[in-house]
Amino acid sequence: MTGRQPTLDQVARLAGVSKGTVSRVLNNHHHVSAASRHAVESAIAELGYVPSVAARSLATQRRGAVVLAISSDDPALFANLFFAEVITGVNEVIESTDLELLLILAASDRGRERLARTLQSRGADGVMLLALRENDPLAKVAESGGVPVVHGGRTSHPDSRWYVDADNRGGARQAVEHLVSLGRRNIATVTGPLDLHAGTARYLGYREALSLAGLPDHRVAHGEFGEAGGAAATRQLLAAHPDLDALFVASDAMAVGALQVLREHGRRVPEDVAVVGFNDIAAARHTDPKLTTIRQPMVALGREMTRMLIHLINGQQVSPLILPTELVIRESA
Repeated sequence: MTGRQPTLDQVARLAGVSKGTVSRVLNNHHHVSAASRHAVESAIAELGYVPSVAARSLATQRRGAVVLAISSDDPALFANLFFAEVITGVNEVIESTDLELLLILAASDRGRERLARTLQSRGADGVMLLALRENDPLAKVAESGGVPVVHGGRTSHPDSRWYVDADNRGGARQAVEHLVSLGRRNIATVTGPLDLHAGTARYLGYREALSLAGLPDHRVAHGEFGEAGGAAATRQLLAAHPDLDALFVASDAMAVGALQVLREHGRRVPEDVAVVGFNDIAAARHTDPKLTTIRQPMVALGREMTRMLIHLINGQQVSPLILPTELVIRESA
């Protein structure tokens, strides 16, 4: 034999099938008869044909990469254990595939332009989006890229058909119902940002639980997710509602700040003020007292987003997914 590599045409001729059938066998499509698949595989073995990676990429119009785009440019992002655990879940699934993972921080115009260039150049086969706020322009950039898009959390964007979310509203309701069951009646909340679906849903869960219990729901302060936001909002609440005897905080990181402020003001937890957080990050197990919280399946959120995106890339049907939350009772309530 000569040193020339066998071609797709030669495989097709020897197998007695079309080049399209050979391509479908190489790319493991299901719509190939068993006889044709056997003929092609036999021809490949006889000729020693090796498909080029570039040719397979062109045939499938795929690049073998997916993007995780986060609508944040906060330098402390990777200290936020929510994102760290979601990314861990994403990576667990990516590790079991041949896909590359591209991470783009896209809260700024420059970050969004980077995502747009990646999609325009067909540099990715799909996108996962995290931390989108209401009317976030990042959603429009992703949805106009011509590839499947999966959202981490629900959004009001009209084209966001596919998402994985946690039961934020139900979890918040369970947190406040627990505080009511402890005999607390002056229950306040520190909300997250209300232009994030998670922030709004947890606030609504708080209000629903108090409404069902016949209790007032006016003890409210709004903050950004993070320790500083929780501390500032708790100071506002103590100034406006010194009679509060319980506090539902919309994230564990905020609850860390709330516990610090309660201590500064001489309020004992849980004797004077019972506290419940949300997420169950590692820090919740190391606060003083240990934090009662709503466990959100953060690693599972990342895993299921990635699985959903891979199904979409492969042309499979998927449905939105809501993951359950769980009350974890510790010393603070």
